[in-house]
Amino acid sequence: MAKAIWRGVVIAESDDCQIVEGNYYFPPDSIKTEYLIPSDTQTVCSWKGVANYYTIVVNGEENKDAAWYYPNPKEKAKHIKNYVAFWRGVVIET
Repeated sequence: MAKAIWRGVVIAESDDCQIVEGNYYFPPDSIKTEYLIPSDTQTVCSWKGVANYYTIVVNGEENKDAAWYYPNPKEKAKHIKNYVAFWRGVVIET
């Protein structure tokens, strides 16, 4: 079971993560969306496509663009469509 934790709060938890380039991508139904605020930030990966971001908010503290996902990934990344990955201090425990 993998957990994404920030500031002592579990943001996501699943035993069905996809690991891509060393990042754990959590299935959409494993995300505690009450801690996420959609961001306007987007980046482009040459083989995955356009990533959208979330800012994590825990107890009033923000971690800007600390989660990302691919709503419309390219063919090779279809298996992570809408799965969410984390960075910027979010700890992944396995």
